[in-house]
Amino acid sequence: MPDPKDLGDDDVKDGRSEQMLFQVIAALMPRAREAIRRVVDVGGTATYDSVQQYFAPAIPRSKIGGTLTSVQAVVRRLGPDNRAKLLQRDEQARVYRIDRELLAPLRRAFALADARTDLLRGGPSETTVT
Repeated sequence: MPDPKDLGDDDVKDGRSEQMLFQVIAALMPRAREAIRRVVDVGGTATYDSVQQYFAPAIPRSKIGGTLTSVQAVVRRLGPDNRAKLLQRDEQARVYRIDRELLAPLRRAFALADARTDLLRGGPSETTVT
């Protein structure tokens, strides 16, 4: 069975390793995780409107900003001690960005997340059986 330890622990950018990126992905709420994945899937840059449209109506327009703001809270808790943001917002251009150097490591982390949903916040291990 794949394990987070199978991911690299070398710094890929700004003190982040594949293992740390997986920990961030695993700690995110499911909708925030989906939004980050969307930005990764489209090559690291996505307009505000395209992200909002992709998730409508699952994430209402009024909530998408808050959903994505939660990413930085998780990064602060689990990430490196620097101020580099995983998800950057460009208010003038109205786009979300993830550094290109992080795209391949994030794709590997998402592949592990797909295989090990039991390790994800909101995954099968957190659901209650009644």
